[in-house]
Amino acid sequence: MTNTAHKQEVLDGKVSFTLVDSREKPAWHSFANKVFDKSENPSIQQIMDAGKLSNWNVRLESVNELAPQHNFVTDSFLVVRDNPYKENETDVLATVGSRYKVVQNEDLFAFAENLHDSNPEVTIDSAGSLKDGRIVFGSWSIPSQLVLDPKGANDVTNLYLIVWTSHDGSVAVQSAITPVRVVCQNTLNFAMKRAKQSFKIRHTQTAEGKIAAAREALGLSVAYFDEFSKQAHELFEREVSDKKFSEIINKMYPKPDEDAAKVAKTKWENKVVLLDELYHNSPTNANIKGTAWGVVNALTERLDYFRTQRKAGDSLMAGASGFDPVLTAEKNKIVKQVLALTA
Repeated sequence: MTNTAHKQEVLDGKVSFTLVDSREKPAWHSFANKVFDKSENPSIQQIMDAGKLSNWNVRLESVNELAPQHNFVTDSFLVVRDNPYKENETDVLATVGSRYKVVQNEDLFAFAENLHDSNPEVTIDSAGSLKDGRIVFGSWSIPSQLVLDPKGANDVTNLYLIVWTSHDGSVAVQSAITPVRVVCQNTLNFAMKRAKQSFKIRHTQTAEGKIAAAREALGLSVAYFDEFSKQAHELFEREVSDKKFSEIINKMYPKPDEDAAKVAKTKWENKVVLLDELYHNSPTNANIKGTAWGVVNALTERLDYFRTQRKAGDSLMAGASGFDPVLTAEKNKIVKQVLALTA
């Protein structure tokens, strides 16, 4: 069974998601079935067990053998796992071709162990599964921090590394570097021209190869955060008056025509009122109001916390964690527009 709003796996009130309470309450905090205190220092295995991610035994079963009376022109396989909630039950996650390679959840999280070996200060932050088990992810805290105006606004952004894979062939093992603003937990995964923000993780069987991949990921995270910091400072230094803020919002979200449907007008009004409230009155924006950085954060906060579902499969978890490509594209559009409109 699936939580329709957020596409987490749910069965008998149990959710396939757990986190370490090491930061302010993120958008998905209330969905966790287990929250570890940071002082517990949970192991990867404890995190996986709590999140119902262990021992899935993902495997392929030939469709051809299941229906021998038919003549198959291509080889097809079912991706099967052991149900993490009910003993002796199996789930079919997808149908794939002969080139599909199985990745166990344990393989995904082994990458984290190598991250930690490369830097002991890298710690796991959360883990879970989405879309009935077809997507599995984990996030790790990276020891990098941006502080804008330390003696004034003192606006802090921390860095996280998100790793995810699919059990239906939709994505390979991938990772994304995700800055998260501490006060509101906005996910600020913006594309940088001179640094990679997301990348695929190569499969390797050797211990040396795995450690090299982890070190590469950490190196990319440092390069990305350097570029992100430059852009954040640029946005913070640009002053925005209340009048300018209204102009920006009306440019980015134009008022519907007079002959537009009532529902379209109402939707626009609600959006503008919410954005105005988040920018001017939200305590999460109080220290950066009056800057282009404040505008960007008000707009991204709406996406992370107040957006309506685009469709049943939309996931707040994926979006706020940083690996929803549609939401990431929308945030990048916001940054480009705000930069252009405040130049």
